[in-house]
Amino acid sequence: MSNNVSKLISNTLSINKVPYAEPSYKGGYPTWVKPGDRKLLQSSSLASQANIVVSKDGSGDYTTIGAAITAASKRSGSGRHVIYVKAGTYSENVQIGSGLKNIMLVGDGIGKTIVTGSKSVGGGSTTFKSATVAVVGDGFIARGMTFRNTAGASNHQSVALRSGSDLSVYYQCSFEGYQDTLYTYSERQFYRGCDIYGTVDFIFGNAAVVFQNCNIYARNPPNKINTVTAQGRTDPNQNTGISIHDCKVTAASDLKPVQGSVKTYLGRPWKEYSRTVFLKTYLDSLINSAGWLEWSGNFALNTLYYGEYMNTGDGSSTSGRVKWAGYHVITSSTEAAKFTVGNFISGNSWLPSTNVPFTSGL
Repeated sequence: MSNNVSKLISNTLSINKVPYAEPSYKGGYPTWVKPGDRKLLQSSSLASQANIVVSKDGSGDYTTIGAAITAASKRSGSGRHVIYVKAGTYSENVQIGSGLKNIMLVGDGIGKTIVTGSKSVGGGSTTFKSATVAVVGDGFIARGMTFRNTAGASNHQSVALRSGSDLSVYYQCSFEGYQDTLYTYSERQFYRGCDIYGTVDFIFGNAAVVFQNCNIYARNPPNKINTVTAQGRTDPNQNTGISIHDCKVTAASDLKPVQGSVKTYLGRPWKEYSRTVFLKTYLDSLINSAGWLEWSGNFALNTLYYGEYMNTGDGSSTSGRVKWAGYHVITSSTEAAKFTVGNFISGNSWLPSTNVPFTSGL
């Protein structure tokens, strides 16, 4: 009973924007994660909890993820449906449609269970259709998976994962590509403990999305310019944006030796009201002192909202940053708190049921 009361109070505080007190933790998870669920999250044998098992060697129910998704589409009801994908490299383009809600893809870990494709704009696709994995059905969760697009930097836009799934969560996953790796297309999304690799605009779209405890790796780009984000908010009333909280932005192994000849920026305004913040994030020396890059002349420089709050690392100094009207060095914790999991994506009301650890406040 008391637990329900505290949850109701917590949600009410969130709605009324009262400063949030961080929950107590036990073994790295908030105390509201039940011991059984904590076990499930830490469990290495997820096959026993799976509704469907996918395995390259034929030891599961299906040998492709696509076949498992087709089977899942015929299930009755729309409760959580777990598809366990055993280690292996799956060369396929996967679509999880709007009718497929609450699907969970569980792999054997980053670099072990890999879904890979190579569609690209250079190869004749569109950015939207180039995604190796595209998810539209709400409530999607992925854990322990690598999503890859191998089209390469010279083929321009080539998406590893596109998500338009509301209340979707990505935990301990890797997203690997060059230009436009991760298309956070729309709706509310949360990424925790993930790795994201790319060159140009490699985290982009118009979702309301928070990245937490993630590693963001800039790669070596053909044109010597990297932009980590390209947020696509088209209207000032949209509650969308990219919030990068307590993450690390560093050079990937191929960029490190040539870092001096490449300019890497935190982002550029894809659309007029582009909104992106970096909060308490480690920005390594690869980040250019200006911090942010124009899209085209003066476009969006007065209407965008770009913010930095209490970042650390050699690339975090704001003294040489751009002087645009829309750029802000955030000094108030109240302003920064607007972009936290609790406030920006109302995480307290839906993340607890996913059993993925999160920090609600700053």
